[in-house]
Amino acid sequence: RAAQMRYSRSRHAVVEVLAAAARPLTLPEVLSAGQQQDLAQSSAYRNLNELAEAGVVRRVTAGDDHTRFELHESLTGHHHHLECTACGRLDDFEVSDEFEAGIEALVVSAAQRGFVVDAHRFDLLGRCVACAQ
Repeated sequence: RAAQMRYSRSRHAVVEVLAAAARPLTLPEVLSAGQQQDLAQSSAYRNLNELAEAGVVRRVTAGDDHTRFELHESLTGHHHHLECTACGRLDDFEVSDEFEAGIEALVVSAAQRGFVVDAHRFDLLGRCVACAQ
């Protein structure tokens, strides 16, 4: 609403699908999960992009270059991702406060060199349970 955007039924459905997911979803995954809400592909894609522009949804790109979408960290909390290099699946995971403090120390070090850090990303690459077997 802060972006003066109408919170339509289809936008609500997209947000509900992303809120129920424990990981970032591709457009086909959003459509599959939103079948009960009868999401149309063009509508879902447009709404995902508009919600991303409004800062409600965040785009996540993994090694397979497929764009995935998740609710913005301001709504879900800060987290990182486990990326399966075999199937491309991304799962959310949280790290300890001590780890985040270490990253913050790196941000301070970068600032001392004149570098402005806008965000950080820490992903672990490997194989998910299904692909590791």
